[in-house]
Amino acid sequence: MKLTKKSHACVRLQKDGRTLVIDPGMFTEEDATVGADAVLVTHEHPDHFDEGRLRAALEANPAAEIWTLRSVAEQISAAFPGRVHTVGHGDTFTAAGFDVQVHGELHAVIHPDIPRVTNVGYLVEGGKVFHPGDALTVPGQPVETLMLPVMAPWNKISEVIDYVREVKPRRAYDIHDALLTDLARPVYDRQIGALGGADHQRLAPGGTAEV
Repeated sequence: MKLTKKSHACVRLQKDGRTLVIDPGMFTEEDATVGADAVLVTHEHPDHFDEGRLRAALEANPAAEIWTLRSVAEQISAAFPGRVHTVGHGDTFTAAGFDVQVHGELHAVIHPDIPRVTNVGYLVEGGKVFHPGDALTVPGQPVETLMLPVMAPWNKISEVIDYVREVKPRRAYDIHDALLTDLARPVYDRQIGALGGADHQRLAPGGTAEV
């Protein structure tokens, strides 16, 4: 399976000639969903959910479908009847030939005064890849490749390191990194790599890896 890192929290997965895209948001390239057969969205925040990008994917490919939680589905399902599927914690489904399990329920706490929205993570192909969205959800089963939210208003690096330790993936690739300057990246690379206990790597937007 080929993984392509797009800007911020978005990744593309490809196998057997089909493409699955996760979390194309406002910081993601305009072409992030081009050619997508299926799109997964973890939650409603605009850096993960951009309605225009989803509409572009569904309009370009009449067979493309979206799987997401209710708060996002309600915003786009009327325009594409039968093509937007609502999922929640514990659900399993197949999207564009990819087996997917849903884990998690709530976004991480940004501040006690800010109400928490719902958030789900997606475990793809039996643990080949786990994308947690905006939460440090532990799926409770082996994970080979963890998409790791390294920099967000709701986390700090000690939590990120402990999350890698708890999930115990074979490797971790950075996501949620649009807020992280190039000047600071070596600090994150060094500390997560040294303390996380997993192979920690970073892909530039457009970079690929076999997973």
